[in-house]
Amino acid sequence: MNSDSSGPSFPSSSSSSTSSSAERRAEILATAAQVFADQGYNATTVRRIADAAGMLAGSLYYHFDSKESMLDEILSAFLDELWAGYDTVLAAGLGPRETIEALVTESFRQIDRHGPAVAIYQKESRHLSVQPRFGYLADSQAKFENAWLRTLERGVTGKVFRGDLDVRLVYRFVRDTVWVAASWYRPDGAHSPEEIARQYLSMVLEGITPRT
Repeated sequence: MNSDSSGPSFPSSSSSSTSSSAERRAEILATAAQVFADQGYNATTVRRIADAAGMLAGSLYYHFDSKESMLDEILSAFLDELWAGYDTVLAAGLGPRETIEALVTESFRQIDRHGPAVAIYQKESRHLSVQPRFGYLADSQAKFENAWLRTLERGVTGKVFRGDLDVRLVYRFVRDTVWVAASWYRPDGAHSPEEIARQYLSMVLEGITPRT
């Protein structure tokens, strides 16, 4: 009679160590994002991030080779998730108004998930984008602008939005008024990102749709 001598399996010490390292790395990135958002990238030192993370500066270099690497990972993670959401909306074949509604809602969701990264992007992207490592910021901005302008133009052409709109001005207004919410939005606040988006859209869309 064969007996099964195999016992319960447990995670190996190496896999547990890898998981712990990944979690610590994510914690450091979250701390760095908040420090960058609060103090500005240039004013922030690796020592300041290490202090905020409760570790020695030398230990931080075990996870990241520089504060530039941390910033790169923070911004690229935010933009990757933003564009995953945006691309889904833009590929859905929605009408212009519904596309604007979905883009605004997705934007507020990203503020909820990546508030410090959004704040950094708002403050730092202009001067960072001239650096080769952060050239993708300019590419993302151009793609972002094109998506919004095409949607607004489609709405004006289809008479879903007012014919006298300057779509570039509308785009700038919507862009700035949505993303500035990162400065006051709190994930543990009374309103969900979807609720805030609904309130915002009720004000904006009444201004750009045709008057009856």
